[in-house]
Amino acid sequence: MQGRIILAAMLLAGTALTVGCDKVQQAAGGSSSAPVTETAYPERVYWGDTHLHTANSVDAFGFGNRLGPEEALRFAQGEEVTSSTGVKAKLARPLDFLVITDHAEGMGSTMALYNAPRIMIRDPQVLRWYDMMHAGPDESVKAMGEILQARAKGTLPAQFRDPKASAERTHNVWNSYLDTVERYNKPGTFTAFMGFEYTLMQGGNNLHRNVIFRDGKDKVAQVDPIDPTNELTPDKLWDYMDAYKAKTGGQVLAIPHNSNVSNGMMFMMTDGAGKPMTAAWAKRRAAHEPVVEITQIKGDSEAHPFLSPNDEFAGFGTAGWDIGNLMLTKSKTTNMFASEYVREALKRGLLLEQQLGENPYKFGLIGSTDSHTSLATGDEDNFFGKHPGVEPAGRRAMLPQSLGKALGRVGWQYLAGGYAGVWAKANTRAAIWDALSRREVYATTGPRMVVRFFGGWDFKDGDLGGDWVKAGYTRGVPMGGSLNAGKTGAPSFIVSALKDPDGANLDRVQVVKGWVDKAGTLHEKIFDVVWSDMDKRKVLGGKVAPVGDTVDLATATYKNAIGAPTLATVWTDPEFDRSVRAFYYLRVLEIPTPSWPAYDAVRYKIKLGPDVRVKAQERAYSSPIWYTPTA
Repeated sequence: MQGRIILAAMLLAGTALTVGCDKVQQAAGGSSSAPVTETAYPERVYWGDTHLHTANSVDAFGFGNRLGPEEALRFAQGEEVTSSTGVKAKLARPLDFLVITDHAEGMGSTMALYNAPRIMIRDPQVLRWYDMMHAGPDESVKAMGEILQARAKGTLPAQFRDPKASAERTHNVWNSYLDTVERYNKPGTFTAFMGFEYTLMQGGNNLHRNVIFRDGKDKVAQVDPIDPTNELTPDKLWDYMDAYKAKTGGQVLAIPHNSNVSNGMMFMMTDGAGKPMTAAWAKRRAAHEPVVEITQIKGDSEAHPFLSPNDEFAGFGTAGWDIGNLMLTKSKTTNMFASEYVREALKRGLLLEQQLGENPYKFGLIGSTDSHTSLATGDEDNFFGKHPGVEPAGRRAMLPQSLGKALGRVGWQYLAGGYAGVWAKANTRAAIWDALSRREVYATTGPRMVVRFFGGWDFKDGDLGGDWVKAGYTRGVPMGGSLNAGKTGAPSFIVSALKDPDGANLDRVQVVKGWVDKAGTLHEKIFDVVWSDMDKRKVLGGKVAPVGDTVDLATATYKNAIGAPTLATVWTDPEFDRSVRAFYYLRVLEIPTPSWPAYDAVRYKIKLGPDVRVKAQERAYSSPIWYTPTA
């Protein structure tokens, strides 16, 4: 406890602002009209999950989830709930906000099928799925796998494709959900957003987006979620978002996720239909999708070793996810990687901006869970599984997870999840949504590290001794911001990272730089800018010596005898070229810790396979800061 108190004091010292508060906001769309005070600048980070599925999702219910939005919101706020498999579950630390994003297509449909009178089901395939769902968890999971495969191939029976019945069911489920979210929204204490998932999927290629509204039910209830079943590009979603804003005066954004299983379609150099990208299309995408989900249960999408062979930390969470698309209906080839990974997309955005004058991939970075259990857990020692069929028990780490027949994934290849860190001026819908919109956000693979990143033209080492947060905002830009030419010299950056108070020490902080030269060639470089024990850990061959390893796999424990609780510096780009476009983002690495399969091995006394990921260096990714030269 003493360590937590000391670290909390350090956190307050590092983020305190002398300017005080200057704005009182009525909670936009909140369940209370009490005013919430906004600070002049973001003083603290708020933790949340922008990607969670409940029993309202067609696949979640089919996989056995029986928890609805109310249980999900209670759990996120720190209450104990009973999982779908009967396990008592409670977060050690509540979240600050949650977005339940149930799938728009077929919303509530598997629940309706499960609850339907058997005598009313005439289609033999649907009747078979009905019987499988009632036969027990294992058969229910098989049925859901077949339903998802049929959807990917466009062969769902007519009963699943009745547009009138589907629209009526969606409308009813949606409005019940909105009522629940409104009840649990507590401006200033806990923010409950309204949203849904637009599950765009071309033949199994993942082009999914989470849609998040800034508003309350008075506006959001004027629309129903849009079904992407027959769509091939995101343009119809953007039309829907534009129509919502025109109709209600409200605001809405979309967050793409799992680009790693899009089979090269998420970050193309063309528009969504494969035609030459125009400046108008690029500008439209950036305006509607200011943030990308870079890490979650279904793998990490930052960088792949094939694209970044000189990056020793590339490839985190890629095992099993680089073999094919989401539904495993098509294998992956290496030429697809460049359109799937976030770092490459950020570089491509610079090139497209150089060619078109607009950057479609100027986005911030967040993490989330994509859990289908209704439980927003992102920690390795508290992983509840992707869906109820793999909640904590036995040999789940070694079980096949494939929905396909030729290819396969295994349980241990799923990550424990991720969380979104948001630098907002208050814990309200308006303040958190605005922070997402301006990209002042960052991703973690689960740990709640506190990460600050400012860029400017005159930051010096001495700034860390004063009110450096105020200096960051008044003399520079925060993560998600842009630096324009007009100053002499190279840009400098304030870098600060604090360990998760309940987690592992930090190994190092890196600046990842990407740029495009005048010839149109894309480049990247990783700079180790501050690390623990800098006097002892020397740089050899351009790389910092490893931090060490204290993990004991026999007990699934580690010791904070290595690493550092906090790392901070002011770094100046030593290779800056004023004439070329560039971006910079932070990657913060923890010391090695056990993975969730390692915890399972100890808890359930099971033997893991030789390829299983039993330890990892968890991490955080800040949103980038961009530099644009004068035309």
